[in-house]
Amino acid sequence: MIDFNIDNYLRISLTDVILVCISTFLIVMFAKHFFWNKLVAFVKKRQDLIQENIDASIELKEEAQQTKAAYDDKMKEIGKEAHSIIESAKQQADQEKAQILSEANAQASRIKEAAHEDIERDKRKAEAEMKTAISDVAIEVAKNIVHKEMDEKTQQAYVDEFIEQAGKSEW
Repeated sequence: MIDFNIDNYLRISLTDVILVCISTFLIVMFAKHFFWNKLVAFVKKRQDLIQENIDASIELKEEAQQTKAAYDDKMKEIGKEAHSIIESAKQQADQEKAQILSEANAQASRIKEAAHEDIERDKRKAEAEMKTAISDVAIEVAKNIVHKEMDEKTQQAYVDEFIEQAGKSEW
């Protein structure tokens, strides 16, 4: 059988350490010579790609902030415009209200004036009818009283004079 001693495997010798260091150095030099530039280029490329993504994200964020600021400004402007439109509509409504009230007052005044004129006309007409009726009664009474002492023209003149004097005084 094989003679197996565990101590042979657990020992650390200076020769082994030197050989491991030399072999590691050779592996690193071999990797550096053949693979290091490719590895560095790959890492650099990956780093540049990540930096591009970060820059693009920052740029997009700035554009979004500018767009938001423009939108906010536009909304403020639209709000001011809407407020001015509302104020303009209120002023126009007030003007129309004043105009309608003015026209209504003018029409009421015209109607009132026309009513006064109708009343005055009816009053004059009634006074004329009353004068005629009174004069007819007065003539009849005078006829009965005087009974042929005066002629009809003289009696009519007296009655007209009486009515004229009566018409000048208030009824």
